[in-house]
Amino acid sequence: QVQLVESGGGLVQPGGSLRLSCAYSGSIFYIYRMGWYRQVPGKQRESVATITSGGMTTYADSVKGRFTISRINAKNTVYLQMNSLKPDDTAVYYCNADFRSAMVWGQGTQVTVSS
Repeated sequence: QVQLVESGGGLVQPGGSLRLSCAYSGSIFYIYRMGWYRQVPGKQRESVATITSGGMTTYADSVKGRFTISRINAKNTVYLQMNSLKPDDTAVYYCNADFRSAMVWGQGTQVTVSS
């Protein structure tokens, strides 16, 4: 069992920044990759950024150059630094733990980009 707890969402103006955090606990030894996904009503959940246990990262084209995923293993925490936010970034953001054979999701945190 793995537990994921997200925090850091909120309301921000266009061009602003937010940092999301995901604290994970439990049976974390076999986690292959951590990631952030987002979803808006009526659309499929999409991958935003991922980071493997070895530190390799991937980003959606729409966030490259603006978002940065990182992790501090000693704190069992993954972060998503979001800069230059746009209204199109508005969504519920979910933390994800990928075990290759299964995925575990956090409860989600709302990010709203609006003036």
